[in-house]
Amino acid sequence: MSLFAIRDYRYLFAAQIISLFGTGLATVALGLLAYELAGPSAGTVLGTALTVKMVMYVLIAPLAAAYIHRLPRRAFLILLDVVRAGVVLALPFVTEIWHVYVLIGLLQAASAAFTPTFQAVIPAIVADETDYTRALSASQVASTMESLLSPVLAAVALAFIDFSWLFLGTSAGFLLSALLIAPTRIPDAAPSAHAGAWAKAAAGIRTFLTTPQLRGVMALNLVVAAAGSIVIVSTVNYVRDELGGSQQDVGWMLAASGAGTLLAALVLPRVLRRVAARAVMMAGAGTLVAASATAVTLVAAGPDTWAGAAGLWAGTAGVWAVIGAGMALVITPTGAILRASVAPAAVPEVFAAQFSLSHLAWLITYPIAGWLGTAAGFTLTWSLLAALAAVGGVGAVLLWPRSIAAPMRASLAKAA
Repeated sequence: MSLFAIRDYRYLFAAQIISLFGTGLATVALGLLAYELAGPSAGTVLGTALTVKMVMYVLIAPLAAAYIHRLPRRAFLILLDVVRAGVVLALPFVTEIWHVYVLIGLLQAASAAFTPTFQAVIPAIVADETDYTRALSASQVASTMESLLSPVLAAVALAFIDFSWLFLGTSAGFLLSALLIAPTRIPDAAPSAHAGAWAKAAAGIRTFLTTPQLRGVMALNLVVAAAGSIVIVSTVNYVRDELGGSQQDVGWMLAASGAGTLLAALVLPRVLRRVAARAVMMAGAGTLVAASATAVTLVAAGPDTWAGAAGLWAGTAGVWAVIGAGMALVITPTGAILRASVAPAAVPEVFAAQFSLSHLAWLITYPIAGWLGTAAGFTLTWSLLAALAAVGGVGAVLLWPRSIAAPMRASLAKAA
């Protein structure tokens, strides 16, 4: 409770939650917009749009993290929220596919600058180290809740309104986020200890490359991205074209994945007090590999093997939920691993590096899920993604030896 007694943190946390839910609604709406514009080729449109997003995150986030000390951070965050609100508001009016790519590029450029700026603000407001650790955990919980509730809210809303209204809700969320940031007292940043943008980004990446458990995290990023792309990119076309579902059904299927994420997140705190984080994360990787392989058999076999259409719907929802749970098993302990692996002064750098490296993995898998999915079908595409997940899982085991787990137990207990 001492964390939420900090007035400025309360406002910023509320702004983060509203912004996250707005982004979640926009993700559902974007998939449906792609289907309206491109029909069976929606996967290509969505995959390209998400690839543009990842390019912006990989390139712009490190630059923003390096140069933010030159700008007034509160005003910069407000400006980015206003820009995002305006761009999202324009999306329902697009008539050409290339319009989507341009607007998504602008939207994600603003988001790529917003996220590292927001993360850098928290330690300036939350001075106590224990509270700062709790603030990082609270951000993870907020992201987890968004992954469940945004698709549910979208599914309920789609029962009454057209999907284009979801963009209006997203725009309103960004504006409300800006209003919550406005009264906060955010100090401007101190000059960076590194000479330039790439020097700062490279410092965190060097730490990843020279630290065994962080090399393992890099491999696990590929597992999460490969399995997650099946859900994020393919759900719209799979539900609409293969299962014959509606817009609302798309939301509910995405909510099934979110339900798995939430269930795992609720159980994990107790599990992590008894089981090493490495073991939990490797179990998550194994879960994602198995679920991806099951998704391949699900789409290859068709409804006859799954007791008809109803069985195929239930099987898909189950696999999607398992993928969500596996992602939580890998992602949730990651923050504690990062904090326990470096000195306190290097924590922002490794978090920034993880932000870029994790999105780099998605930059590999999104185009595969979108472009190959449209050109070659779900069976071949999901087989390749399942293979990539398996490669990442094996790489994590080899790069992060079991012997590293024991010495980290004390550090993780202190960081958690």
